[in-house]
Amino acid sequence: MSAIHLHQIVERDGEITIKVPCTKGQFVEMILLLQSSETSKRPPLTARRLRQSGLIGLWRDRKDIEDSSDYAHQLRQQAQVRHR
Repeated sequence: MSAIHLHQIVERDGEITIKVPCTKGQFVEMILLLQSSETSKRPPLTARRLRQSGLIGLWRDRKDIEDSSDYAHQLRQQAQVRHR
């Protein structure tokens, strides 16, 4: 099974028009993830916006963190364990 990830803005209430590379009779499964209108108004996070956000280098001056990459890796591992 392959996946196609599309983003679409609803132009008319209750209607979405999409074109997909499928053939007549082919079975497809669709899952719609609805975002709040507040979320959809937020511009996407680009590399430029990420660099300007202040998130990169956030732990630079912390004396208790020797290796920020290792620390971030540990935080990700802890988060995965909590979600299992």
